[in-house]
Formats: sequence, C-alpha cells, structure tokens
Amino acid sequence: MRLVVTFKDRVGIAQEILAQMARRQLSVVNVEVDMSHVYIDAPDLHEPYFLETRAALFSVPGVVAVEAIDMLPGMRQRLHLEALLAAMADPVLAVDAGGGLINTNPAATPLADGSRDAGGQVTLHQLLDDRALADELLRQGFRVPAREISVRGKPFLLDVRPIHDPAYGADAPPVGGLITLHAPQRIGERLHALQHPDDHGFDAILGSSTALRAVKERAVRMAGTDSPLMLLGETGTGKELIALACHQASGRHEAPFLALNCAALPESLAESELFGYAPGAFSGAQRGGKPGLLEMADGGSVFLDEVGEMSPYLQAKLLRFLNDGRFRRVGGSRETQVDVRIISATHRNLERMVAEGDFREDLYYRLNVLTLQVPPLRERRDDIPLLAQHFIRRACTQSGRPPVRLSGAALDKLTANDWPGNVRQLQNVIFRTVTMQDRPLIDAEDVDLAGAAGPADDTLQPEQITDWTAAIDDFERVLLTRLYPHYPSSRRLATRLNTSHTMIANKLRKHRIRRSP
Repeated sequence: MRLVVTFKDRVGIAQEILAQMARRQLSVVNVEVDMSHVYIDAPDLHEPYFLETRAALFSVPGVVAVEAIDMLPGMRQRLHLEALLAAMADPVLAVDAGGGLINTNPAATPLADGSRDAGGQVTLHQLLDDRALADELLRQGFRVPAREISVRGKPFLLDVRPIHDPAYGADAPPVGGLITLHAPQRIGERLHALQHPDDHGFDAILGSSTALRAVKERAVRMAGTDSPLMLLGETGTGKELIALACHQASGRHEAPFLALNCAALPESLAESELFGYAPGAFSGAQRGGKPGLLEMADGGSVFLDEVGEMSPYLQAKLLRFLNDGRFRRVGGSRETQVDVRIISATHRNLERMVAEGDFREDLYYRLNVLTLQVPPLRERRDDIPLLAQHFIRRACTQSGRPPVRLSGAALDKLTANDWPGNVRQLQNVIFRTVTMQDRPLIDAEDVDLAGAAGPADDTLQPEQITDWTAAIDDFERVLLTRLYPHYPSSRRLATRLNTSHTMIANKLRKHRIRRSP
C-alpha cells in the first residue's frame, strides 16, 4: 500500500513518521518528502492493518491527514517521462559532462547497445563515427549548430542542447547534453506533413465530368502498384494533385511524398536536392552534408514534375537509380539504397524528344511503365462551375471578405473560356476577381480575364490540337464567342455569317455561349 501523510512542518517529523512504520516492522521501499507531505511505499501494509497504522501515524504530533494513494509523485513523473520518451520516434540520448551515456529513449537503444565497450559503458567517442565531433561537443559545452553526422554508418541530423543545473543557471558550465538524432526519413515525414496538411486523396480532385471520372478510375487502379507512373498533360491541369492522390491510395501512404520541379532549378541544385550531397562536396554546402529527397522519402514516393526538362547528366543518374534503387550523393563515395516509387509528369512530347535525341530512350521506357493522360480544363468544362465555387470560397477566406456568388452570365463567361493555363489559371482569375470587387454578386463584367488567353484568342497552339474535330470545335467556339457580343441574337449572327439560323442556334448551345444581360 502507498500512503501520503500530511503534516505541519517541524524538525524531525519525517523521521518520527518513518519510525512508526519501523515499529510495526513494515518494510518501506520508497520515500518522498516535500515541505508538508511524506509519501511512503510500504508493500507489506495491507488493508486489514491500515486503520491501525493510520492511528499510530496520527499519534505523531503535527500529522493532520493520512490517506492511501495509488502512486508516489516521483514514480508517476518517471512513468510519464518514460512514456514521453517512448513516444518519440527519433533517438534521444542524455550524456554527462564527460560524454558518458546516462539515459536513452527506446528508439536510441539499438544505437547505444551496439556501441558499448567491454565494461558495458557508452561514450560519445564510441557512439559517433567522427571522434573529432565528440571532442568538439565536449569542448564547446554541447553548443554546436545542427549538422549531419554518422552513427554506426547511418546518417542522422544532429540536434544537441546543453543541460544546466538549475541551481547555478545557464551561465555555469553544462552538466551534460541532450542529443536528438533525426533520420532522413523522419525529416521527410515532417516536410510531407507541412506541405500537405489537408490532403484528402482523390476526394481533393474536384469535378464529376466524364473525362475526369475516367482519369480517377484509371489512377485508382494504378495507385496500388509500385511501378513508375508518368502523368502527361498541359501545365496547370493538376498533375501533382493526382500524383499525391495516387500516393495516398497506395501502400506507401504512411511514408513521405516529396516533389521536385526539374524545370525550376539548374542542374547542380536539382542534383543535390534529389540525391543530397556529402560533407565538403562544394563550397557553401552545409557542414556534414545533406540528405536528398530520395533518402527523405524512403518507403514513400518522389514526384518529378517537368521531367522532360531534366539535363542529360541527371537523366543518366536517375536511370542508374531506377535500375537498382542505389545512388551516390554529390561528392560522396558511399552508395545508398532506398525504396522509393517514382511518379513523373511532363507537358512535353517525350516521344518526340526521344526521336530528336533530347531525352534518353532507356529512361523514357523506365519512367513510362504506367501512363495517365490528364485532360485539359477545356475538355471538362462541366467541372468549371464546381471549381469556380471552390476557388471563390477559398479566395473569400483568404481575403477576409463575406461570401460571394457568380451570376449566370459570369459563369457562362468562365465556361466559354479556353483556359490555356487550365485549373491554375482559373484559380488565379477567380482570386483576382474576388479581391478586386466588393459586391456580393459577381457578374460577367467583373470577371477579369486580363492576361488570360481566352476565347477571343483565335490562335491555336500546335500542342493544343489533338485531332481534326477538336480543332474545328475550337475554331467555332473562338469565332462565335468573338462575334456574338456584336450580333447578340442567333438570327443576326446567322445573317452576318451567311448561314442558317438553326445551325447558329445549335452551335451556340453546343458551346454554351450565351448573351450577357
């Protein structure tokens, strides 16, 4: 049984309380004392003898209460601390001022056990692969910047904090240090959580058009495999969103999903971002090196956007990784093996690039195991109203203004536009429109398509032409949208074009072109 005895503080009262326990030959295995309480752990004290013992303790002058408790405060604190340390996935180690290991959490136990000497002791010099770093930690009082280190051949990001005696303050020499080791994959998990806090998989891909439903159905089937997946489609169609949804629907969903835009970085930076770099690889690099996306996403997926912009050198290095899952960091000699699914995307015609010698044929076939064509927004116009409403709500939230809605004419204007920038362009237009006007109803004249090549642009880009029928449809839509405001009836427009009223009326309905009120 465990007891708490509350008393009025005076000299020697704690000893008198314990003497009463000794007179009854009760074994006491633990005692904790503060200013007005004595906590006693007496395993031999059972319920039948509690009342007698309680009366004896009350005979001690100054005792005001005796109660049974379930746990001593120090024991409770230790249990909570152990639970806290056990919940930490990163290895945590506490060392004394001389570098001797004092305590670890369960994640650090395998590292510590493998570094013990013949006497069972562990020091920083035995734990760290770099003995000079251990000397630096002790010399600097455990005040060193974060850096990558190696522990038993495994890379970790080192985070160390000095431990001070509260009685002497932070200006006194530290009595030890607290070392936290972050594995590259753990860093990747944090990046994933920061970059995708509200990911909802395929539910985050808005739209119910026939074209989009077909894409989702194919993507769901492809998500369950580990084979490389290539997403083809124009800029702004949401290829990264689909890639993330495929990752979330796969068996890798608990591991990181990290992305690299191959067109946004020069070759040297793209290489170090993807593969990481070793210590001293180049001037200006972080001391100790840095893991790349492949290491941080181990067990998960890496999305290579605009893979068609990758340099020939990076193409060769990526091909080497796809062959066996191994790679070397920039400036490194040690090979690292990881388990990562590669999802790539491009808006370029890779087959043509292969034929012209701008993209490696062997890499193309490695990446193009599974292919998914993402349709442009003009091929799924039925999704524009839903997307527009979603972007309006987001824009209102970001700008702190009351909700607004679209008029029929404004919606017709959005639906009729060709959106060469696709969903990303629609989002920008909605945000600009919402923030630049204060009325609760957005009308057609409020929709600012400035800078957006819309239906009035009669230039068809070669990459936008998929077949003869689609090209004719695009031409009809551009022509009718340009002329209809000047001849705002089907009869007047038919007269202008020297054709039948019925045909013009049918074409206007087909392309959903309506007269603004």
